[in-house]
Amino acid sequence: MLVTFVFAVLFLVVLDQFTKYKALIHLKDINTFPIIQNVFHFTFVENRGAAFGILQNQRTFFIIITTIVLIGILYYYLKLPKHKPYNWVRKCLILISAGALGNLIDRIRLGYVIDFFDFRLINFPVFNVADVCVVIGTIFLSIIIFFTPIDDEKEEVD
Repeated sequence: MLVTFVFAVLFLVVLDQFTKYKALIHLKDINTFPIIQNVFHFTFVENRGAAFGILQNQRTFFIIITTIVLIGILYYYLKLPKHKPYNWVRKCLILISAGALGNLIDRIRLGYVIDFFDFRLINFPVFNVADVCVVIGTIFLSIIIFFTPIDDEKEEVD
């Protein structure tokens, strides 16, 4: 199980870092490249905060919190029962971990996170592959938590 976790997280982190490298090389000097004018652009952004630009310039805080969260996720992942119903939870934890690690690498290495997906039609904040991983993993984990029935052990009443 741990080997699957490590390889899946590494694959997604490499994908994230590769796309950020490409954004840095190709977008930093031109700032934005429209794919569909006023709908979707590739736009280079140095994000020094969290989602929606909150908590700007809190690099140390983000590094500490992300490290704690990653340790917690790994601990929980290893403690999950090994049977099939928990496979979706594992996949969600892999996505969240990969996204958190991808952005953590940027914060440590660059002092900011590279964002480049820019949906202008809905005025959405610019984001990256790591953000997509965290959001998708969190949405599906929330669905699992909120909509999976709990089998209560029922006591027989005499």
